[in-house]
Amino acid sequence: MIKRVLVTGGAGFIGSHLSERLLKKGFIVLCLDNFYTGRRSNIAHLLDNPNFELIRHDIIEPILLEVDEIYNLACPASPVHYQHNPVKTIKTSIMGALNMLGLAKRVNARILQASTSEVYGDPTVHPQTESYWGNVNPIGPRACYDEGKRCAEALMFSYHRQNKVDIRVVRIFNTYGPRMLPHDGRVVSNFIVQALKGEDMTIYGDGTQTRSFCYVDDLVDGLIAMMENTECIGPVNLGNPHEFTMIELAELVKELLGSTSKIVHMELPEDDPLQRQPDITLAGEALNWDPSLPLREGLKRTIEYFRGRI
Repeated sequence: MIKRVLVTGGAGFIGSHLSERLLKKGFIVLCLDNFYTGRRSNIAHLLDNPNFELIRHDIIEPILLEVDEIYNLACPASPVHYQHNPVKTIKTSIMGALNMLGLAKRVNARILQASTSEVYGDPTVHPQTESYWGNVNPIGPRACYDEGKRCAEALMFSYHRQNKVDIRVVRIFNTYGPRMLPHDGRVVSNFIVQALKGEDMTIYGDGTQTRSFCYVDDLVDGLIAMMENTECIGPVNLGNPHEFTMIELAELVKELLGSTSKIVHMELPEDDPLQRQPDITLAGEALNWDPSLPLREGLKRTIEYFRGRI
């Protein structure tokens, strides 16, 4: 019997890559998206596949489907989009998780929750391990996303303890690659788009704040490994542990593009984390997962994607 897999947010950046990979594994994929940040163009090449079904739906509303697995990825993930409508962001994280957990309970499906490194807030522990409870401002401008995802994790574990729902929880760190939106406010797409257009490259703060960047193909490997794992329910960090400052990233993008764009500094946004680096020891032990693509190579592939669209 062919496995039926639901991917919420399946037309988004990560969701479209995941849907594509699941089809290659021979599964039937139900891609659910309300196209708030997802794009039909991301999954246009999959529409003719008989094992692919596109469902236009918002997960804050219940839905009845027969599936074996659920990847719950639906939620705007960049500050520009999740702060544009913070109430909608909270509803997507919390009501969406409730609806997907209800579905998983009803049809006895395994459900994977795509959580985020934002649950750690502006961390006082570095690098971040899964045992760290975080340093989050519950009333700041980022709280709609940070606290929404923290609550979604709480719901996952409550359904697991109370109703024996088969859950998996991953905390996704900065991910990049083709199909990112060009104006989503994330640093990789910002730098590439600005440099391609010959505009100033904007760094917020002094540029010494750090991030760790995982290529999307590596992340998809981790998501599938987590779903298929029979022992570990999480939470598990998924990200690349190699840390870069914003200045280092900007200079690398400039080098790869041969750009003459100037780097300019702007005020650091409120509650913007100064450090972000995953400890992926658990992912290595439980999933035998370790991201392999270096940042330089991943940026080359991402630049080629944006070059064809700008």
